[in-house]
Amino acid sequence: MLEEGRPVLKRRKGADRRPSALALEQAIHQRLPERSLLDTLTRAAYLTSWHRHLGPASGSDPKIRGDALGRYALTAYAYGANLGAAEVARHMRGQVSSHELYTAGNKHSTADKVHKCSADVINAFTGLDVAGVWGDGQIVAVDGSQVDTWENNLLAESHIRYGGYGGLAMRFVSDSYIALFSHFVPCGAWEAVYIIDGLLRNDSEVQPDTIHADTQGQSLPVFGLAALLGFELLPRIRNWHDLNFYRPDAATRYQHIDSLFGDNTIDWQLIEKHWTDLLRTSISIREGRVSSVTLLRRLGSHSHKNRLYRAFRELGRVIRTVTLLRFLSEPGLREQITAITNKAEAFHGYAEWLMIGGKLIGHNDPDHQERVVKFNELLANCAIYSTALDITDVANQLAAEGYPVDRDDLATITPYIQRTIRRMGDLVLDLAPPDQTPTTRLDLEPRVLFAPRA
Repeated sequence: MLEEGRPVLKRRKGADRRPSALALEQAIHQRLPERSLLDTLTRAAYLTSWHRHLGPASGSDPKIRGDALGRYALTAYAYGANLGAAEVARHMRGQVSSHELYTAGNKHSTADKVHKCSADVINAFTGLDVAGVWGDGQIVAVDGSQVDTWENNLLAESHIRYGGYGGLAMRFVSDSYIALFSHFVPCGAWEAVYIIDGLLRNDSEVQPDTIHADTQGQSLPVFGLAALLGFELLPRIRNWHDLNFYRPDAATRYQHIDSLFGDNTIDWQLIEKHWTDLLRTSISIREGRVSSVTLLRRLGSHSHKNRLYRAFRELGRVIRTVTLLRFLSEPGLREQITAITNKAEAFHGYAEWLMIGGKLIGHNDPDHQERVVKFNELLANCAIYSTALDITDVANQLAAEGYPVDRDDLATITPYIQRTIRRMGDLVLDLAPPDQTPTTRLDLEPRVLFAPRA
């Protein structure tokens, strides 16, 4: 609605979950089995063979003692939970050494290899019927979460928006709850710069075409570039009512919403003049000849004299005006944006909960930091995949027993379930008596270290 010529959207109350959905969730939670976090990794490895992507840079078979699946599962646990190789080796009671885990994590693993591992899990998850109940994978939410680091490294920054010192884990979360891509970037970076890059580097079979983000995930050049690449950018913009709406030309007037538009008009001649350049740039990015991150960094707000920037900005004004009008007129779109961005924020919380060793990445190497973020994504995706399998089994059991399982009710149950996962695994109680009687007295008398000279 309009008040004094300004658009005003009143807060809509979210729909309450049906009693049948709450009852189904309780019935499923009661029957879900408990699994250790390490068990979810090995289970996913057996079912998807995600560990096959890890190995020496030469491509030869890994020459490591014991089973490669178990070694790489331990490695993903050590780095994804941010415990580190030494800490995990201490708790394995001699079954594996810290050197072996360090070798697997730093010489057999790269960010690209871990990303391919996660893609295998994503593909297997997408094949589940329950994943289709949660979403079709065509919508993705992009959001960043701060991860603490040491101060003296290339990516660490202190940012007022996060109130800490570190980097930003940008995650692309599908509407079916699974994470498609993760990237570690500086806190001070404008998140919109990395949106296109993350979508193009997604190696899974899930290829979304609709992007939701917050204010940091949009800018005029990004609107234009996303449209040329076939992505629909629909962000949740803070202070959207202060943005300019652009008329197609100065003579165009509207009956009911004309007060939204000022004197701003689209320069179609500029877009037409540089249309070939816009298409050539988009094709180069799609083919991997030009990095979208590099391009969008150069096409910042300081590039007003750059003709390519002005053309992308003008095209972005067209797309953003249409997007703002849709945002005003479609309550369902606003609800969709809120729902999927809430899933992304929930994934942040779930992934951080799995970082048993804390959110601080105690290493200055940017490659190591990127691997930790991607291992954390792999760890979370394996846990989500395992939980989805358990939900499928329990739902089938309930239906076989005559319990009404409605698909709409099942769609409201999140796989981010924490109480069924034992993050620290199984603790072994050793009741054997001590080998020696402990010493209880202090003996602090000084000893003569050297005999006196004659």
